[in-house]
Amino acid sequence: MAVAHSLIANRRLWTFHGGIHIPDEKSLSNGAPIAPITLPSRLVVPLQQHIGAPGRAIVAVGERVLKGQMIAEPTGLVSAPVHAPSSGTLIAIESHPIPHPSGLTAPCAIIETDGEDAWAELPPPLTDYPQLDPELIRERIRWAGVVGMGGASFPTSVKLSPGTDRHIHTLIINGAECEPYISCDDRLMRERSGHILEGVRIMHHLLGVKQVLIGIEDNKPEAIEEMRLALAETDMHAYTEIVPIPTLYPSGGEKQLIRILTGKEVPTKGIPAQLGIVCQNVGTAAAVADAVLEGRPLVSRVVTVTGRAIANPRNLEVPIGTPASDLIAHCGGYRETPRKLVCGGPMMGFALRDADTPITKATNCILALTPEESPAPGPALACIRCGRCAQACPANLLPQQIYWHARAKDLDRVQDYNLFDCIECGCCAQVCPSHIPLVQYYRYAKTEIWSREQEKRKSEQARARHAAKQARLERQEQERQAKLRKQKEALAAKAQAKPDTAAKQQASAASQTETASDS
Repeated sequence: MAVAHSLIANRRLWTFHGGIHIPDEKSLSNGAPIAPITLPSRLVVPLQQHIGAPGRAIVAVGERVLKGQMIAEPTGLVSAPVHAPSSGTLIAIESHPIPHPSGLTAPCAIIETDGEDAWAELPPPLTDYPQLDPELIRERIRWAGVVGMGGASFPTSVKLSPGTDRHIHTLIINGAECEPYISCDDRLMRERSGHILEGVRIMHHLLGVKQVLIGIEDNKPEAIEEMRLALAETDMHAYTEIVPIPTLYPSGGEKQLIRILTGKEVPTKGIPAQLGIVCQNVGTAAAVADAVLEGRPLVSRVVTVTGRAIANPRNLEVPIGTPASDLIAHCGGYRETPRKLVCGGPMMGFALRDADTPITKATNCILALTPEESPAPGPALACIRCGRCAQACPANLLPQQIYWHARAKDLDRVQDYNLFDCIECGCCAQVCPSHIPLVQYYRYAKTEIWSREQEKRKSEQARARHAAKQARLERQEQERQAKLRKQKEALAAKAQAKPDTAAKQQASAASQTETASDS
């Protein structure tokens, strides 16, 4: 709990447990400005690029689409629409490999671009947003398909709607970008600092927070300076602070950054909103400004293309759906055959099996590593119980115990050690002298638990449907029996009424006979 640093006046910084120092390798790509990429001839746009329910296609194959036109609508509260990144013809909606550790395929809209890059008609800018209903602004952000650009891809409109039962007092903007090689946020802060702050102002207005803290690792001095200069030109000083933080991986993790800036710990299975905090990425802030102030949906993003296997590493402005191979070609191709092609950084990224895998809203880096940068670790050896993994874990977990139970497929016990607090940062595997691929075991265990929970939900739904069917059949049978009883009672009443009628008729006839005799 001790204060570790005091980099600026009146701002105390805390430390988090663990973390590691590793070469940042950012100078490979952060020296050149962000450049646009040549428009690809074909875009492969996944219909789901976010956490939550997938989008539903609302365009037909063969239809011409325009840049910014919605092609998939959200299907739930936690969902986000998808827009066409450029104009062209929708030639297919089919399964295609997507950026995912499993290498699985998913439904994608395949657009053959026409080279015109013609925009659809966009909604008017909401430059007067301070006078508008906040729900209207949130709806604009939702329409624009803005999601977390730091990798989590959680729909931003949902995150900016914490509910009336939670009082949010602090907005944290994540500019740490702690993972090696990646520099897209660094360049974004250097070149578009004013635009980022406009997005911050909008989110400040929506949340009504007292303070905004923009955390940036101190290995990005140019970004820190540009953000401070841009802030000096606004009226946001009263509630906004640019906070340099020590360079330590993974300080850019949401829970770790909150700990550094506020000293607070997000509880297990909890979210920052429970502490009155919302955390957003600098790229997300820029996308919010695009949506609200310009009426533009999220159809492109800045991607770092780097690694010593790349001829000319740099940052590119890339339409969503662009194949990774196009980015590599734009950077001069390979200097040498890479040992590994990674989506994301070397710590939390995953190997791409297909270079034509498309860029999504969550893709911040394409990394081509040489054999020297990514040497083969060799066969995993037996765990020697050295405890280095526990010392390095930023989530303060017991990686060794999680590993043992995951390896044994004891999914109940592995959850007892708070598996889902693991952020898969890779610190444990990095320091393991036995070269055990620990994170792979954690991902496997999480996937198995999610699959088991999904099967459990399906079984419960099936039981509920069966119970509902049985209840319906019983109800119908009861209704049928009740109807039969009513029919029987009616027949019995009718049968009883017949003798009475016959007696009355006989009495009437006798009475008439007597009357006739008297006459």
